[in-house]
Amino acid sequence: MADADITAASADWQAWQESWDRQQEWYLPDREERFRIMLDMVEALVGTAPRVLDLACGTGSITARLLARFPDATSTGVDLDPALLAIAEGTFAGDDRVRLVAADLKDPHWPAHLPYDSYDAVLTATALHWLHREPLADLYGQVAGLVRAGGVFMNADHMIDETTPRINAAERAQRHTRMEQAKRDGILDWAEWWQLAAKDPVLAGPTARRYEIYGEHADGDTPSPGWHARVLREKGFGEARPVWCSPSDTLLLAVK
Repeated sequence: MADADITAASADWQAWQESWDRQQEWYLPDREERFRIMLDMVEALVGTAPRVLDLACGTGSITARLLARFPDATSTGVDLDPALLAIAEGTFAGDDRVRLVAADLKDPHWPAHLPYDSYDAVLTATALHWLHREPLADLYGQVAGLVRAGGVFMNADHMIDETTPRINAAERAQRHTRMEQAKRDGILDWAEWWQLAAKDPVLAGPTARRYEIYGEHADGDTPSPGWHARVLREKGFGEARPVWCSPSDTLLLAVK
């Protein structure tokens, strides 16, 4: 085994997963609740042994919770980020229920890289807000082509209703006050987490490559839940509506 392989094999992938979770929870204190509702809806609509596409999977947060709750499920994780995929690959190494695919969701041919033509459920969380409306609508059309009849798509993300500016401002102010206190208590933010990854002997190379691809974090659009539901119906889903929300985020469910 090469030295790099030995280093990767000895990395504490669970520690990296937990570190990622803590960093994400700084922004999303109700993160586990949205995952719970997401899996509740998977069970309700497609059962306990689904074939799942974990879209923009990152470290595999959804996949890990899916398999812990539904041991007979299978998951295909797709992402472009080399560092987050490295953590996912280390976490799920040897688990034949998981396939990981490196692909760019803005490439119209990305579905050709997947191991299956159809899925019972396509799930994503806190990832697609970096897309603007037009490419996101295009992606929704591709997702509709991957979900089987009766299958589901769920997206949990920032979805902002611009018709309620005072509510939005009050929520944002309260959320940032809480985040600032957590920061004083030692929680790592996005930038600090990536600085830590860049210093790690296993993740330094993948982290450098991810910055070549993405640069700094850049947001796209955060349209309202109504926009998401309308576009999903236009792209081929029969029903679409929110099934959970917080003051800033929504879990939008669409059924094919």
